[in-house]
Amino acid sequence: MATRLLGLLSTLILTRLLVPSDFGLIALGSSFVVALDAVSALGVEDALVREKTPDRELYDTGFTLNLIRSVLTGTILAVSALPVANFFREPRLASVLLALALGTIAGGLTNIGIVDFRRNLSFNREFRLLIVPRLAGVLTTIISALLMRSYLALIAGILASRSLAVVLSYVMHPYRPRLSLRAWRHLAGFSVWSWAWGVAALVRDRGDGFLIGWALDATQVGVFNIATEIADLPTTELVAPLGRACFSGFAAARHAGEDSGQTYLRVVAVVTLLTFPIAVGISLLADPIVRLAFGSKWLEAILVVQVTALFCPTAVFGQISNVLFAAHAMLRSLFAITLAGMMLRVVLLVVLLPRYGLLGAVVAAGIPMLCEYAIYVELTLRRFKLRLSDLWIRIWRPFTATMVMAASLYTLGLGWAATSGDAVSLASEIVIAAGLGAGIYLSIIGILWFAVACPAGAETDALLFAARLFRRNQKLEKQTNSG
Repeated sequence: MATRLLGLLSTLILTRLLVPSDFGLIALGSSFVVALDAVSALGVEDALVREKTPDRELYDTGFTLNLIRSVLTGTILAVSALPVANFFREPRLASVLLALALGTIAGGLTNIGIVDFRRNLSFNREFRLLIVPRLAGVLTTIISALLMRSYLALIAGILASRSLAVVLSYVMHPYRPRLSLRAWRHLAGFSVWSWAWGVAALVRDRGDGFLIGWALDATQVGVFNIATEIADLPTTELVAPLGRACFSGFAAARHAGEDSGQTYLRVVAVVTLLTFPIAVGISLLADPIVRLAFGSKWLEAILVVQVTALFCPTAVFGQISNVLFAAHAMLRSLFAITLAGMMLRVVLLVVLLPRYGLLGAVVAAGIPMLCEYAIYVELTLRRFKLRLSDLWIRIWRPFTATMVMAASLYTLGLGWAATSGDAVSLASEIVIAAGLGAGIYLSIIGILWFAVACPAGAETDALLFAARLFRRNQKLEKQTNSG
C-alpha cells in the first residue's frame, strides 16, 4: 500500500507537469518490456517459495537463470528499439526502450537470497526492500520532471528505483549467489507451466495497451492507463499485496497438509469488507476526483474510471483463488483459464475499440475478467469442497451495505454526477460524499451484523484487528511516557 500510495502521489504531481502523451509513451515502452519479460519469465522465485527444503544448488541455479533471462531480454529490447518505435510511429519510443533495456539487465543481478523473506513470512523486511527504492524513484522522477518537463523524468525514476533495489538486495541479505545450472532440471518442470501462464497473462493484461496505441494514439493510451490506475486502487492496494502474503501462507499450509478452504473464505470475507465500498465509492466520485487530481486535460478518464471501478470488487474472488491455485501448483488450470480469458479479451478489443474507443476497451477488459473470476471461484469451491452458500454467507452484508450506500449517494446527487467549480469546492464535495458514504455503509453493516446475532466473521476479524492496533498504540505511548 505504501509503495502504491507513493506512486499515486507521484502521478498526481506529474500529471500537472507532464502531458498525457508522455504517460502514454512510457506505458507503451513498459508494455513492451513487460511483454518480453513475461515471455522469458521462469517463475524461479515462486518455485523456491513452494520448495519445502531448497538447497544452495537451487538458489544458485535460480539466480543464474534469472541473470541469463535478464541479459537476453535486455539485448532483445535494445535490438528491437528502433523497429518498435517505427511500428507505433513514435520516434521517442526508441530511447525509452534503450533505457529500459539497461534497467532490465541490471535487475538480473538481484540477490536471489531475498526469496527467504517470502519463505519465512518476513514481510517487514520485504516492505523495507520495496519502499526504499520506490521512494528514491518517486523523488528522482519528480525532481527530473521539474527540471526537464519531459518523459525522460519517468525513465530516470524507473532506472533509479531498479538500481537501488539491486544494491539493497545484497545489503539486506547475507546470501551471495554463484553462477550455476546444476539444478536446472529440478526447476524445469514447474517453470514450463509458469512460463506459459505468464505469457498468457501478459497478452491478456497488456494487449489493451498495444491495441489502443495501434488503433488510437499515445494520448489515449496515457488516459486509459491513468484512469485504470485510479479505478484499480482497491485491487492494487489491498487485494494484490494480500495475495502476495497469502501465497506464502497457502504454500506453508500445503507443506503442513492443512486444508486451505476455510482460510480462503476468511480472507475473502475480510477483503470484501473493504474493497466493495471503496471500489464503488471511486466509481461514484470519479468526476470530482479526476477534475481535482488531474485537471481539465484528463476529463476523458472520468467515464473509464466510473466503469472500470465497478469491475474491481470481483477481483477479490478471482485473485485470491488465483493465488491459492498457484500455491498448490495447479498451474495447468491457471494457464487454461488465463488463455481463454486472453483470447476473449483480444477478440473483444478488436471488435469494440474501433467503434466505441476507450469505453470499448474498458468493456473488453471487464467482461473476460468477470468470466475468469467466475471460473476460478467455481473450481476453488469444488477443489476444496466448499459450497457457494458458504461464500455468500460471508459477503452478503458488505454487498448489501455497498448497494445501499451507492443508491443513497446517487439519490442525493452526490454520486455519478457531473461536477464543476474550483479546487476547494471539488475537494469539499469529495469529503462530504465520502464521509456520508462511509457513515451509511458502516451503519448498514452494523445493523445487519447485529440483526443476525453478531456471528463470527469479517466484522469480528476487523474489530479484533482494530483492538490489537489500539493496544499496541497504548503500549507504545506508555513506553514513550516512561522514557
